[in-house]
Amino acid sequence: MKKIVFILLIGLTAFACRKRLDSFLFNPSQIESYQLDAYQGELSLDLAGEFNVPDTMTHQLEWNVELEEGTSKMSAIYVGDLQSIATDTVILYCHGNKDHMDFYWPRQKLYANAGGLGRYGVLMFDYPSYGLSEGVASEENMYRSTARAIQWLKDQGLQNERFVIFGFSLGSAAACEVAAHPTDYALSPSKLILEAPFASAEVMIQDAALLSMPGSFLVDLQIDNATEIKKVSIPLLWIHGQDDSFLTVKSHGQPVFDNKTTGYKEAYLVPGGEHETTPYIAGYPNYIQKIAAFLQY
Repeated sequence: MKKIVFILLIGLTAFACRKRLDSFLFNPSQIESYQLDAYQGELSLDLAGEFNVPDTMTHQLEWNVELEEGTSKMSAIYVGDLQSIATDTVILYCHGNKDHMDFYWPRQKLYANAGGLGRYGVLMFDYPSYGLSEGVASEENMYRSTARAIQWLKDQGLQNERFVIFGFSLGSAAACEVAAHPTDYALSPSKLILEAPFASAEVMIQDAALLSMPGSFLVDLQIDNATEIKKVSIPLLWIHGQDDSFLTVKSHGQPVFDNKTTGYKEAYLVPGGEHETTPYIAGYPNYIQKIAAFLQY
């Protein structure tokens, strides 16, 4: 009897807190300024002083973006030559669910060094409520900020054939959304890179839940990468650490990869790689060489 009452209490609490639980994927931190190489907080990777980019190639940007709740400011960082975006290949990097761009800055530097420094431009941006970006963190607002970043690249002259979208963890939802619905955005990506993608909000809830109940009971998130990927025909590179305990290969990455049945796809599974450590475990040169080879495919 006590067990039944306990389960009912958990269920009622979850239902009452549904809106709060809908934001469980978003774990932002706000800051007063971006520090980049001078940042003293936790980092996604430790590059040990390697793969640096000069200040002349680093550009902090700010735009207005139309969110569900109105117009807000949005922050981004571009690494590359602003004057040659029209002729360069550019990676749009959609980062994970925590902190802000300072945390992911080492990753942006890695991608800027893929194929040799300056070979590819890299644009990273903060979702609403992350870093200096204003607004409310939500699935819809993540897509709207992604669309705004793509529009900026279009305005600089970037063309579809040189536009690559890369989603890590939470960012895989934004990347899959763009790749699956390219006509809804200012540019259509020519290639898709997913690192540690999750299959769906439903699967994530089921993986974490103590109770056997539909994920929709707990959250209203519509994210379903394993379904969206079925609409994608552009080349895909899937990167995943085989020891990722947060978003496992079996429950998350593999279903996404398997469900892409049209066009070229390639898997890069790294033994020993955890959710954040895969580039380090693979070896940074090996990791960016794999990405550069895919971009040249």
